[in-house]
Amino acid sequence: MPPRRPKTPKSKLDPPAMVQLPAVTPAASTEPKQSHQNFDRAARGVMAKLSGGVSNHAFIEAWSDWAQQMARSPGRQLELMEHAQQNALKLLASVTDRDAEPPFAPKAYDHRFTHPDWQKPPFRMWQQGFLAMQDWWDHATEPMRGLCREDAERARFLARQTLDLVAPSNFPWLNPEIIEATRDTGGRNLTEGMTRFSRDMVKTFSGHRDPAPEGFEIGKDLACTQGQVVYRNDLFELIQYAPQTKQVQAEPILIVPAWIMKYYILDLSQHNSMVRYLVDQGFTVFMISWCNPTAAQAELSLEDYRKRGVLAALEAVCAIVPDVPVHAVGYCLGGTMLAITAATMARDGDTRLGSVTLMAAQVDFVEAGELLMFLDESQIAFLEDLMWEQGYLDRPQMARAFAAIRSEDLIYTRNVQRYFLGREDLPSDIGVWNADTTRMPARMHSEYLRALFLENRLTAGRFAVEGRVIALKDIAVPLFVVGTETDHIAPWQSVYKTRLFTDCDLTFVLTKGGHNGGILSEPGHKGRHYRISHRPKGALYTGPDTWLAQNAPKPGSWWLEWAEWLKTRSGKAVPAPQMGAPDKGYPPLMAAPGSYVFQP
Repeated sequence: MPPRRPKTPKSKLDPPAMVQLPAVTPAASTEPKQSHQNFDRAARGVMAKLSGGVSNHAFIEAWSDWAQQMARSPGRQLELMEHAQQNALKLLASVTDRDAEPPFAPKAYDHRFTHPDWQKPPFRMWQQGFLAMQDWWDHATEPMRGLCREDAERARFLARQTLDLVAPSNFPWLNPEIIEATRDTGGRNLTEGMTRFSRDMVKTFSGHRDPAPEGFEIGKDLACTQGQVVYRNDLFELIQYAPQTKQVQAEPILIVPAWIMKYYILDLSQHNSMVRYLVDQGFTVFMISWCNPTAAQAELSLEDYRKRGVLAALEAVCAIVPDVPVHAVGYCLGGTMLAITAATMARDGDTRLGSVTLMAAQVDFVEAGELLMFLDESQIAFLEDLMWEQGYLDRPQMARAFAAIRSEDLIYTRNVQRYFLGREDLPSDIGVWNADTTRMPARMHSEYLRALFLENRLTAGRFAVEGRVIALKDIAVPLFVVGTETDHIAPWQSVYKTRLFTDCDLTFVLTKGGHNGGILSEPGHKGRHYRISHRPKGALYTGPDTWLAQNAPKPGSWWLEWAEWLKTRSGKAVPAPQMGAPDKGYPPLMAAPGSYVFQP
């Protein structure tokens, strides 16, 4: 059977003309007004830097709404009084009967109270008292009649942040693990911790970053799958990986990672590299390596990432491996952009894609998880003023928001380990990658937050590309969609909604783990499982709870299912293609991982 010949529209690389999104800098009718607005923006930009880019307006409004609704709800007040009384009785019982099971337990991701001495007096009383307060505030900030759901979630978040600040585990004289370490080391843990704290503070204010620890060098230990950069523009480098088998699948794979992080999360160490696994399975793999934008690239837009990014990469792949469709893979924000690109291509009759895989990627943002707590008009305007001041949003400013969502583990547990117990973080491949921060260009990030997160245009039928609205239901190629069970960045129920807005053949996988760990689920990884189902084209919709009940978990790695799914859609095996296509303007430029991955 001859290979399918994808159709390419004549105007595939016309100048960008995306629908007009809200500009980063508002227009002004007169010069004095513009000057006054710029003065206001500069002032807010300074405040945003001091607050880490977080606006307090939404949280003040949330507390006000919660307090007003509580003030006119006497029944709710009585209920909370009864709940406080019950918690007090439980505490009293746990103090008088030390052999009884503790009435309050920390959340599954909270590792502050794992030391066994927390179950001994007086530490048990302090621990249980804190958890009892946490339980009461969780109950007090539950949604109630008349209270906006977003305000209830923000009030709960603020209550949790305040409680975490005064948790007994944070204080050396109340934490039995710190007391034990101080006694055993003669106080050396505290002096080493203070030295580490001082060093971290200097690095924070100076922006200095430590080099990768020994054994985690990029290009040698990480991002080390062999290949060549075969195309480069100001936005990205395209890596073609060297074949590891004599015969390869006829149709290549193009991976679109998120530009909120560096690409090598998908080519980490040799044992957990998704790229290496695909190459070993006989696939020809291409990877986009995004630039780390500077202030000079503040005007990069979503349309730039679609047209001069994804489509430019697709054009190169089709030139190097001609006359066959391409299997596109998008991760996180890269998956959202890939879905936009695929819908636009379907609208325009462009048939160069053979399938689309979306990993931990959202197309609908109504249930986008706890990150929505940080987003409203005030917050986005605050971020825009910060980016207007510096030209981009720096990765540490985003990292603070991600860490705050799981502050118990990502902030307080880590700080106690480093500064009170004197323990250095053990280096890991994912830890080194996580510290290798990137920036977000001002215009693109503003468009992304407004058009997708705030206004949810893509699934509301209001997202236009080149002046015309696109629809996800136009996508006709098979979809493979992956969600992860404990993802707090792209909750799996939100990822699952891809099934609601598409009609094509679709395979959905729910795998154990979080946003990164669930995707890095290589064969042989202990304790892994996944659920999988296939929805034929045109089938009726099934809700996420029903789907979960109908699909039992399977042990092992979802990579095996995905590789088989790709193979059945990739044609027969053929000789491996050459590296690049010099005669078509895509010569090998340098060895992988290229140069953009090293941009600070």
